[in-house]
Amino acid sequence: MADAVRDGAKIGVTLWRVNTKVAGNQQKQAQKTPDDQSGFLSNFFQLSQRGSTVSREVRGGLVTFITMAYILILNPAILSANTEGTDITIAAIATGTALVAGILSILMGIFANFPLAMAAGMGLNALVAFNLGLGLGLTYQESMGLVFWEGVLILILVLTGFREAVFRAVPRQMRSAISVGIGLFIAFVGLINAGIVRPGGTPVQLGVGGSLSGWPALIFVIGLITIVILHARKVKGAILLGITFATVVAFIVQAVAKVPVVSDEVAGGWQSTVPQLQGSPIQMPSFATIFQIDFFGAFTKLGILPVILLIFSLMLADFFDTMGTMVAVGSEGDLLDEDGIPLKSRSILVVDSLGAIFGGLGGVSSNTAYVESTAGVGEGARTGLASVVTGSLFLVAMFFAPLAALVPAEAASTALVFVGFLMMSQVTDIDWTDVEYAIPAFLTIALMPFAYSITAGIGAGFIFYTVIQVARGKAKSVHALMWIVSAMFLLYFALGPIQTAIGG
Repeated sequence: MADAVRDGAKIGVTLWRVNTKVAGNQQKQAQKTPDDQSGFLSNFFQLSQRGSTVSREVRGGLVTFITMAYILILNPAILSANTEGTDITIAAIATGTALVAGILSILMGIFANFPLAMAAGMGLNALVAFNLGLGLGLTYQESMGLVFWEGVLILILVLTGFREAVFRAVPRQMRSAISVGIGLFIAFVGLINAGIVRPGGTPVQLGVGGSLSGWPALIFVIGLITIVILHARKVKGAILLGITFATVVAFIVQAVAKVPVVSDEVAGGWQSTVPQLQGSPIQMPSFATIFQIDFFGAFTKLGILPVILLIFSLMLADFFDTMGTMVAVGSEGDLLDEDGIPLKSRSILVVDSLGAIFGGLGGVSSNTAYVESTAGVGEGARTGLASVVTGSLFLVAMFFAPLAALVPAEAASTALVFVGFLMMSQVTDIDWTDVEYAIPAFLTIALMPFAYSITAGIGAGFIFYTVIQVARGKAKSVHALMWIVSAMFLLYFALGPIQTAIGG
């Protein structure tokens, strides 16, 4: 883990140890209740040792599920952009999303015994749908093939202990810039999907002719304001509640106003989904996304070097958050060791690396650890039993997948914009007075939304970071991996002219 994070975690651990020594065993005994002093669950999940109870773990797991259940709506909304030519529906993607999240969260609870839940990663799904799919022309199945190989790569790095080396190779401020850039990219996608930003006389413009018009635009505004107010009031599950409220309002509006889908004649219509109930909201799950994967199609279509860099870009977008997330969750629940490292960290990272493998095989993009798990820890969760509860709720949610298909883009996109804000908060970790970090960070952040490519942002940032280090006489301070990756990105950006020259 990065030194700054480790040092901060050590302070928290030291304070915890002092309190533990003062309280002694009396504190633990006071926390015990008849339901956790004996029995399989208590012994398996070490409830007594961690001062928890079954009821606290169930409550924590439920709260974690509520705070991250929005992914059941957002993941289908994003991935469905690249389903043309397939029989994959929004409901099927919602089912697959719930299935994979449920399995991985349960695995995290059982094998790592850590209150950390998993689901499809925001930012990663956007990269898969818009960069790999719409941008590079990969099919849904070919995109999932790259997600699978990214997971295999991360698993190898974890098992060999090389993951930390790669983590350290990329400067902390550049890692922050990647997160901020992805946040802006997600927000941009959300604004476009909701029709708030559209092509016009300029490359993009606000709404229709510079104004927000039509009921759907009002639904978006209502949803976003609701989320902001709930978040400001520290209400748990603010994103999910905001989406739900906006969807209910949309149903009422549609029932009264009968708003059509947007067209040349109707600029203020719904962007895609019309919010009206057709059939039962509870159905047997459709597993159409499972094994929708082409392992080698992308290599044939794009070539080896571009695919390697795309896998690397996926890995970078997926790579760093978990290490920070598990420390954040561990710190919240006093689950760090004397070095500030979470208990059973290797097991946590192994299960997390399976997230991309399972996500690819399940056809729902890479899954990763969710920082929303801290909400469950705040409610008392201290063991993997909470993750098992969260995972079980995801599995139950499969039967309600048709509900995801009823949510209009205008309601779902509010969450994309708000998640963009949450990711943007890391911009304060960048020293904007130091050009060797500020310029590469700026290019990373700017090019992701402006070039509509997460890969382009990462590549430009890495290249300029290396160039500036050389210009300042600090070439030796650049990690060998950064040199290699920067050179590969140079080839990636020049691949078109190179292929033309060779072909000529």
